[in-house]
Formats: sequence, C-alpha cells, structure tokens
Amino acid sequence: MKIQLLVVGKTSTPYINTGIDNYMGRLRHYVPFELRTISDIRNTRRLSGEQQCQAEGELILASLQPGDYVVLLDERGKEFTSREFARFVEKRIATLSRNLVFVIGGPYGFSDAVYERSDDRLSLSRMTFSHEMVRLFFVEQVYRAMTILRGEPYHHD
Repeated sequence: MKIQLLVVGKTSTPYINTGIDNYMGRLRHYVPFELRTISDIRNTRRLSGEQQCQAEGELILASLQPGDYVVLLDERGKEFTSREFARFVEKRIATLSRNLVFVIGGPYGFSDAVYERSDDRLSLSRMTFSHEMVRLFFVEQVYRAMTILRGEPYHHD
C-alpha cells in the first residue's frame, strides 16, 4: 500500500518545492509516499472554467487505478484535527490493499465524474489557499500523521 498525492500542474514556487521535498524525504522513513503531477491543460484561454474542469477530470480519472481509495481535497470535505486525520490514515492503511490517493484539483475544482469516482472528501480548512500551498500543507500533515501514529514528539497537544 502506498500513499499518493495526485496534483494538477507543476509546483513552480521554489520555496514551496523545497518544503515539499523536505517532508517527502522525512516520509520515506514511515510509509511509501509518491507525488504525481498531471500536466496542466494547454490553451485554457479558449476554454470555459467548466471545460477546463472536465478536461482535468478526464486526466485525473485516467491516472487512477481500479481499487484505489480516492480522497479529494475539497472545500466541502470533512475537516479533521491532526489526530483525527492520523486515525483516518491509519484506518485506511490497515484496511486497503491498494493505494490511498489524495487528489488536489485545478483552479475550478473537480468534474462530476471525479466526484463520483471518489471515496471520500477532505478539507484542510474553510480558508482558501493557493493550490501550491495546499500541496505543502498536505504533505506536512501526512508526515505529522505518521509521527502521531508512531507516538513521536513532533506533535504537541
């Protein structure tokens, strides 16, 4: 079982890339973790937001494997504390034989088909963050979850 983060478009901000790489390096000691990037849709000026969302949705769906447990990072998803998120991940790790895939969509969110394919939705906050910042925050939270599950002192109550 592997945890994957599937994102639309490259992370172009250097300090965010550095942070993501830092936490991904730390995660290797706990769980197989992979960040997978779907290429941005080209010529988006000619597309409506809905058309761009549909095109990205097709690419997201094509990137998933049968049996993947798919969790969308979505503003309407469940909000967890770090400990609750750790328990969520622990339960999935214990029960899944395939990958646990978290998905960050593009600027217009997810298509209906992607929502239908998903198994769960998770919100990091009711606030709005850039898609790049969400990547960093999420990878850090996966790392934090692993330290919580191991009883390590990274998380303080």
